[in-house]
Amino acid sequence: MSLSATTAPPSPAAPPSPDLPSRQRRGRLLNRLDVKYSPYLYIAPFFLIFGAFGLYPMVRTAWMSLHDWDMIGDHSFIGFDNYTRLFSDEYFWNALVNTFGIFAMSTIPQLLLALFLANLLNRTFLRAKTFFRMAIFMPNVVSVAAVAIVFGMLFQREFGLFNWLLSFVGVDPVDWDGQRWSSWFAISSMVNWRWTGYNTLILLAGMQAIPKDLYEAAEIDGAGPWRQFWQITLPMLKPTFTFVVILSTIGGMQLFTEPLLFANGNILGGSQREFQTLAMYMYEMGIANLNTAGYGAAVAWAIFMIIVVVSLVNFLLVRRSAK
Repeated sequence: MSLSATTAPPSPAAPPSPDLPSRQRRGRLLNRLDVKYSPYLYIAPFFLIFGAFGLYPMVRTAWMSLHDWDMIGDHSFIGFDNYTRLFSDEYFWNALVNTFGIFAMSTIPQLLLALFLANLLNRTFLRAKTFFRMAIFMPNVVSVAAVAIVFGMLFQREFGLFNWLLSFVGVDPVDWDGQRWSSWFAISSMVNWRWTGYNTLILLAGMQAIPKDLYEAAEIDGAGPWRQFWQITLPMLKPTFTFVVILSTIGGMQLFTEPLLFANGNILGGSQREFQTLAMYMYEMGIANLNTAGYGAAVAWAIFMIIVVVSLVNFLLVRRSAK
């Protein structure tokens, strides 16, 4: 028997599925939708959280600021009366002066010290760099309540460490929380101790991003460390330093926890409002006093506008000085 007689004939090929083109079109459509819209799904949680806890409170506060709002539920539309009231409110201006005073006494020394420490930690001759970087960040990790308790004990009038040291040079005990300038200094020292290390690490990260070739070329040309700092480090550090300045401005204008704890929970900031900040005054008007929630909302928006203006001014000053 021949091979051809025993071999079965090949089976015909299966016909293509009639719905195959439709499945291919559906797959291409889903692929285009995935490429086009999936990024929005990935970032949607941020916008949902920001809308619920950021945008909505801002809009709600703006609406409340246009009303004579009572937290019990009564409110009536009064337009911009709450904002015009700010111009004649002596307590608001007192809080504004206190805020700017503490901001100036804390932010300026803090940034200068952070810049010095960052430049020191960036030096090649320094040993145990990791230890010092961790140590300088530790104050920011400590609870602000613990910081306030410790500094409150240091600045006590009768048994505080600083008054004890001042007694050796013949200075009478200072009532740190009873006078404006002394309370500003005490709160500023607390803020500086807590946030200097944080800003130092940000500036250090910016310094480490500067190409080392620039320093090597400057050293070959005979430039010393001081000239390298002014001619290379500061100009190249401008974006990072601008970010730190704006961040410190926002934090300084919203200062609340440190002065509140320094005052032992007194929202007035001293018996004569010696160190009541804008954030504390906003809390007093908007939450502590239930009948002036609308005015407290106006104070909140005033703080927001002041932060925008001061941040813009600082940005322009830093940008101009770095040219």
